[in-house]
Parts: sequence; structure tokens; C-alpha cells
Amino acid sequence: MAITGINNSSYTSYYASNYKNTVKKTDSEKDSTNTKDGNVTTSTVELKTSRPGVTKTEQIKTGYSNVNDYSKYLQGKYHYMNIGLTSMQGIPTTVSVSSAFLQKCMNDPEKAKYLEENLAAIPDCTKDTINGCLGTVTNQSYMIDANGNIIETASCTNDPDGKIAKENAERKAKENREKEEKIKEKRAAKKAEEEKAAKKRAEKSAERKETGDYTLSVTGTDVKSMTQ
Repeated sequence: MAITGINNSSYTSYYASNYKNTVKKTDSEKDSTNTKDGNVTTSTVELKTSRPGVTKTEQIKTGYSNVNDYSKYLQGKYHYMNIGLTSMQGIPTTVSVSSAFLQKCMNDPEKAKYLEENLAAIPDCTKDTINGCLGTVTNQSYMIDANGNIIETASCTNDPDGKIAKENAERKAKENREKEEKIKEKRAAKKAEEEKAAKKRAEKSAERKETGDYTLSVTGTDVKSMTQ
């Protein structure tokens, strides 16, 4: 069962709960042409697409002896599979397929068909995500787990032209500037107070020198002799 749409309400969609639940094969799917190259079998089959009722003729390969070789074959057709972050329709995207599921598919034509149908449908699914999103899609991921379950997640923003983000950044910058200005004003006020206090002390000191106003410090004996 190929990926057929996006759940726009939550931007998290689950597709094809299990490859065993795929619909009954049509007559065109039953007819295939097989050729062998060593242990690898090439089959010409009809694959379902992301559009209901639309199929396409495609060659798929099975019979690989190890997952690495099978992965290389798939990546030759679907370059976005298991390479980490890539770009799809301008959106940062990851497409990951479980090694355990690759192991199940590499020698099973039915599972292999299911996998390739869905890998091929991902670009169209991305278009549906973009068209269905009320904002701007910022990133997305597709994961096919060990049982063939497909989970697609996407994040979006309601600020398609970046206006809100720009306004938020400007407001934050303004708040920081105002905060810095207040700190500068407090520092300036404190410095002014210190300078004012220092000036007063200097003025008082100068006044005492001019009037001869000073304090005489003597011992008790000296005081007694001075009063006789």
C-alpha cells in the first residue's frame, strides 16, 4: 500500500500498518517477467503509485545475499534513502528504512514491491505535505520500521515570510538595548554620587584648613597641666 496522503491536522501520519494488509494483487501485478544475474532476480512488475488507481511498470531486484548490496541497489534508484539529512522540495528531509526490514525485503518480491512503491511515492507525498500545510514546512522525516510501518512527521511554521520572526528579533533587540541603557544610567548615577561625595569631602577639608579648625589630641596629663 503506497503512501497516499498527509494528515494535515497533526502533521504526523501513519501509513500502511503492515505489508500483510496490502490489497489483493491485480492481474497486471500477477504478470511479471523475471531474469537472473547470479542470485539476483530482476522482475518487471506493476507498482502502485501515490495516486489512487495509477500504476507504473518498473523493474525491481531481489535475491541479494546481504543488506549492504541491497541497500546500494535501492539507493541507486532512491538516492534519499538512508543517507541522513537531505533536501526534498527545498525541505530538510530524512528517509530511513530499518535494516531489519531491508533484510525481510531483499529476498521477498512482495515485500520488495511494497518497499519500492513507498520509497518512490515519498517525493509526491512531500508535495502533498507542502500543499496541505497552512504555514511553511520547516523539516520532515519518513521512517519505515522493522515491520514495514511507515511514519511521516513534519514541522511547520505559521510565519511563511519570516515577518513574525523578524518582529520578535527586533523586539528582543530593543529590550536588550533598553536593558543596557538602564544599566549605563545606573552606573552613571552611581559615579555622579561618588564624585559629588568626594567633592564635598574635599570642600570641607579645605574649609577646615582656612579657619584653623582642627582637633587637638592630648593625654590626660597634658590637659591637667594646661588648666593650671
